[in-house]
Amino acid sequence: MLDGLKLNAVTLSPALIRPQVLFEDVARAVTRIRQGVRKTGLSKSYWLSEICGCEVYLKHELRQFTGSFKERGARNALECLSEEQSKVGVIAASAGNHALALAWHGKQMGIPVTVLMPTLAPLAKVSRCRAFGANVVIHGANIGEAKLLAETDPEFAGLQYINGYDDPEIVAGAGTMGLEILEQLPEADFVIIPCGGAGLLAGSALAIKTLKPTCHVIGVEPKRCASFLAALEAGEPVAAPTTPTLADGLAVPTVGGNAFLVAREYADDIEQVGEHEIALAMLRLIESEKLVVEGGGAAGLAAILPGGPLHHKVQGKRVVVPLCGGNIDTTTLGRVIDRGLAADERLVRFVAQVSDQPGGIAGLTKLLADEGGSIKDIYHERAWLQTSISNVQAKVNLLGGTTERDHAGRIDPHSKAKPNPKPDSDPLTPT
Repeated sequence: MLDGLKLNAVTLSPALIRPQVLFEDVARAVTRIRQGVRKTGLSKSYWLSEICGCEVYLKHELRQFTGSFKERGARNALECLSEEQSKVGVIAASAGNHALALAWHGKQMGIPVTVLMPTLAPLAKVSRCRAFGANVVIHGANIGEAKLLAETDPEFAGLQYINGYDDPEIVAGAGTMGLEILEQLPEADFVIIPCGGAGLLAGSALAIKTLKPTCHVIGVEPKRCASFLAALEAGEPVAAPTTPTLADGLAVPTVGGNAFLVAREYADDIEQVGEHEIALAMLRLIESEKLVVEGGGAAGLAAILPGGPLHHKVQGKRVVVPLCGGNIDTTTLGRVIDRGLAADERLVRFVAQVSDQPGGIAGLTKLLADEGGSIKDIYHERAWLQTSISNVQAKVNLLGGTTERDHAGRIDPHSKAKPNPKPDSDPLTPT
């Protein structure tokens, strides 16, 4: 387990000794949520299997009613409330999926739900929570500030706070996905699970490793918020450096204490993926499977694609990849597609010098058209070109007509255009 792989000389904090979630809790959760949560499908992907060199099976958690696996934990947590607390209600801080899950199942069960959402929460998710009947309070620049208000404001006294990734009931509910995976594919060799607060990794690893110890359960987190790795190195949950990432649903600076203990004991490893890999995974799912998956939900696939940290390890194996969520804004989706194409070297940016005479730009565009390229954007300027008064500088974003990566190389000898080099830093931050 992770003890030997990542924590050779680290001693856990005395407060973190034994997990509070057991396999029996996951088994009981299966019965509790059966009437309210969908059993999602597991399907083999022919094209992704060809690309990755292994048998890729997709677990369609994005098909839950609110679009993510969060319904499992939310329903289980609400089912565990006392009759008195069910009348008083619950509260949570969330920017999206957890809030939606609680609001929906609270409506179904007649339990009052209050969700505190930061100002960055997408308007569509805020509106949907209100449509489900939740009391939505917009507060704070981030989840931490929203959570602080939920826990300290006297207005919310009496409401039970439900942590979206660390409450034992949440972890146990998330673990039901692991049981479903083994029921649907008992011969699975690997299960690759996205990791943010670590609740899904913890619950699923507990369930899978209990029933099939030989199955490898590996977590995947974004490099820009490697909070689980930080916790492993410190021996307890600590705040990790965080920058904006396409996998915004996994950008949890500090993993949960309960989730950390369970995942540390049962998961086999943790890996990190960059923005290029996440963007490519989202693009592959759109093109190959016709599935729109949010960045965090595609992190597992990102790890096994060519160039991913697990690609060579899973060759020839049966690999399950949960698609944990599909809640992505349409405005963000367009930017993600462009960045995926850029990461795949099918959207190329370059600068060329052409004659500043009639027909100069036309000659360049003809060369590009002859090579099967489609111009996405073009801009030419004179003021900043100092080498020749008779030339103009053309800046072009070129979309390849095929999926071949050598498009820019074929254009280069003709036009002497130089595609912009890939920067050392990862440029795929959402704007």
